[in-house]
Parts: sequence; C-alpha cells; structure tokens
Amino acid sequence: MEPLFLQPVFQEKIWGGTRLHDVFGFELPNDKIGEDWAISAHPHGVSTVINGPFKGENLADLWQNKKELFGNPTEPVFPLLVKILDAEEELSVQVHPDDAYAKEHEGELGKTECWYVIDAQPGAEIIYGHHAKSKAEFAEMVEKTAWDELFRRVPVRKGDFFYVPSGTIHAIGKGILILETQQSSDTTYRVYDYDRVDQTGNKRELHIQQSIDVSTIPAVYPTPSIQEARKDNSTITTYVKTDFFNVYEWSVKGSLAFKKRAPYTLVTAISGYGKLLVGDTSYELTPGTSFILPNQINDWLIEGDVQLIASEPGRKE
Repeated sequence: MEPLFLQPVFQEKIWGGTRLHDVFGFELPNDKIGEDWAISAHPHGVSTVINGPFKGENLADLWQNKKELFGNPTEPVFPLLVKILDAEEELSVQVHPDDAYAKEHEGELGKTECWYVIDAQPGAEIIYGHHAKSKAEFAEMVEKTAWDELFRRVPVRKGDFFYVPSGTIHAIGKGILILETQQSSDTTYRVYDYDRVDQTGNKRELHIQQSIDVSTIPAVYPTPSIQEARKDNSTITTYVKTDFFNVYEWSVKGSLAFKKRAPYTLVTAISGYGKLLVGDTSYELTPGTSFILPNQINDWLIEGDVQLIASEPGRKE
C-alpha cells in the first residue's frame, strides 16, 4: 500500500495573494489565491490522488467506496480538512457553528479548527475572542459598530499555535501564513468585513443574527496542553487532542521512525526537504507536499531536515 499524495485545490479570495507560489512554488491561477485546500473531501474543493493505484480518484469517492483505506469508518463524510492560508489582507471577523447548529441550519458539519503559524510579518496579529459579557452586550456593540471595544486582538509570530473551537470569534490578520486543520465544513458567519467590496462593487454578506446565535458569550480561551517528545535531534510536538482531531508537528533532523496510532494520518510538509520511506519505496518531501497514510501502512520512516504538520481523527468518548 502506498501513501495517497494529493493535488492542491486553490481557492481565490478577496484577501488572498501570491505567497503560496512564493513559499511553496505552487503554480497559481491568479494573484488573489487565499487558500490551498491541501487535504479535502468537501464538495467545495475535493482532493485528487496523484500517485499509485488510486491515481486520478478523488478523496470523497475513496471515502465512500474504499472504506478499508480509512479503517472502515462509520462517519458519512470524510471528517477533516487541511488548508494552507495566505492572508495578504485581513480575513473577515467571523465565527463558526457547532455540529448541532450546522446540521440543522446548513446541512453539514460544524467547524472547530486550529492554526499553526507558518510565518508572520512583524507586527502581525489575529482577532481571537471578544470582550462582551452577554449576548445583549454583544448585539449592542455590533449595532454601534464598536469593533475596537468588541474584538480581542492578539499578536502572533512564526511557530505559534491556536485552538479555535466552534463559537470563537476570530480573524486571521494581514501578513500571516498558516496551516489550518479543521472539521470538513465550509460554513462561516461573518460579523465584520471592513466594509470591503468585491470585484462587482458589492459588500460581502454579513450574518449578524447567526453570529449572535452561535458565539460563545462570554468568550472562552482554551489553553492546549502542548507537549514535546525528543528523539536524537528530532522532535514530535503534540499541540492538541480533541474529539475532532489530534494535531502534531514532526520536526525531523536526521531520521525518525513512526508506527501507526490512528486509522489514518494526514500530513503536510511546511518547510525543509526530506524523504518518506514506506517499505522499500522512497517519496520526496518538499514544502507544500500533502499526503494521507492509509490504514494499511503500519510504520514509516522520515529522513532529512524537514518540518511537517500531521493530524488524525479525534476519538469521541
């Protein structure tokens, strides 16, 4: 069994730029690309396998028709989505619903996510949370457009990690490049969009009532218990373990052996160069390379000087 290497799916965004080309060498269709959907079975951007016996097949079909690749899961849809985002400008201030609200109102999963900051320009910041103490106060601040009073701003730098549960008011700021691991959902409720207009001169839709409905008020700021494990010159960092996903950083210098610990594992190389060895076969790892290690692969080796972000499905108790 081979790993499933995947073709990037690019998404044009009003706030996007060219760093996905500048940093990862991707050939972009235009200079406003905000997202690389690196590992996705969501209908708004489905990944295609580019190697091995499943070359040319898409991830959504494999999930439905080759369940053994994923340990014979019972979920109706592939539950995770991995993106790389280039925020040339600020993203809208937004919030995502939980599973129950999203299923009732949008017909899909909710959206809990997390961010690994690949790079950030000096002075970069995110919006992470808010200062309202009640829904009434939240609604009043929105009505008054008291954005500076409402939103909580946090400085960021390269290597930071943020856990963003559903219900969290948030926005990625200008000059930030992140890898996002999230539930497979494309539901976003915008609270504020800087009064921007699109190519046709229209402002993008806001979702004020939905935002009030789903926001966690007062705000809650979970603190992930980040743990590091060193082996020789390499480090495995565990960033978060949740019902939805577990997320790790594999920083390999030299070689590091791994054994399967989940039905399948999602991996994206974010810097450096190396090799993935599965059995007698070697695969090149360059920045931006994304792949899935299916259930049939029990162990693998990574060699080189390479940094990767890996994730696996969480375990609901």
